[in-house]
Amino acid sequence: MFFKPELFSFLRDLKENNNRIWFDAHKDQYESAVKGPMFEFIEGFADRLPAISPHYQAIPRMNGGSMFRIYRDIRFSKDKTPYKTAAALHFRHESARDVHTPGFYLHLEPGEVFVGCGIWKPSGETLSRIRNRIAEHPDQWLKSRDDKNFRSVFKLGGDSLVRPPKGYDPDHPLIEDLKRKDYLASVELTEKRALQPDFLDHYVELCLKAAPFMKFLTESIGLPW
Repeated sequence: MFFKPELFSFLRDLKENNNRIWFDAHKDQYESAVKGPMFEFIEGFADRLPAISPHYQAIPRMNGGSMFRIYRDIRFSKDKTPYKTAAALHFRHESARDVHTPGFYLHLEPGEVFVGCGIWKPSGETLSRIRNRIAEHPDQWLKSRDDKNFRSVFKLGGDSLVRPPKGYDPDHPLIEDLKRKDYLASVELTEKRALQPDFLDHYVELCLKAAPFMKFLTESIGLPW
């Protein structure tokens, strides 16, 4: 078992006491209940990840690694609470530099647990590459998007344009997919499921089901799968 009830208990308490004084007084609890188990999960997933794709990485650290920092960037936000009230992991491609690239995602928050995959807010160039690949190879896109195992658990999401993007036929049969600004999919879970001893196995199983979708996106932007 990687995650214990203490992880969600800490995050609930943090939400009620989102200030530096409280966090500093409970930092040991954060280390033992959240950070430590998350790093152990990353290390466990690193051993399993090559079976999904040898080009994606699981790195047990926050700065430049797979775990998101607990500290919020409040420089340009009206919300000045200093800490995130969720624990999250992102497993990116070896060539990736930030979160705006294809990846596998895990979100643990009281009342909101989910597994995600895909690409969030890609650059204009990256978005054009994906759209072009869909337009030029619709059969490949449909095969990945509608893969039976993938669609049995994952639901497509993310933002879309109101109007068709410039340069694409408004009557294209896949115009709704071409209008997407994010190419994301997710599956909602529960706190109880995340606390099960076999949760790593379940996460690996979900990532394997997402592989066709991830393969299409990865190869669309010129990266090896």
